[in-house]
Amino acid sequence: MKDPSSQRAVDEYIAAFPSEVQTILKKIRATVKSVAPHAEERISYRMPAFFQNGVLIYFAGFKNHIGIYPPVRGDGKLLRALARYRGPKGNLRFPIDKPIPYRLIGRIVKSRVASQLTKANAKQKRTS
Repeated sequence: MKDPSSQRAVDEYIAAFPSEVQTILKKIRATVKSVAPHAEERISYRMPAFFQNGVLIYFAGFKNHIGIYPPVRGDGKLLRALARYRGPKGNLRFPIDKPIPYRLIGRIVKSRVASQLTKANAKQKRTS
């Protein structure tokens, strides 16, 4: 179920940034929603986040970059495509002054949805 207060909280988070950063954050939000339309949106750890069978993605604005969390794991082809964006601890940093790779962010979310679904199915089998 979509929680309007959570959506408002994300709106407020985005509104706190300069207009050019707001545009990026809104487009990331729309990208996530298009790939994971059933994900629940909320603020977690003071960042916008999407949940579906657990955490799909967090994203956050900073002075010079947009951060994406948690670190991507498993998909070798995706990891290679993300290599230049990897920051400390494997988190992703997309510089604000460069084109944001929204398609790549969509691939991250798609990968996370599949991973979370696999985990949820495995957990369900263990409890059955």
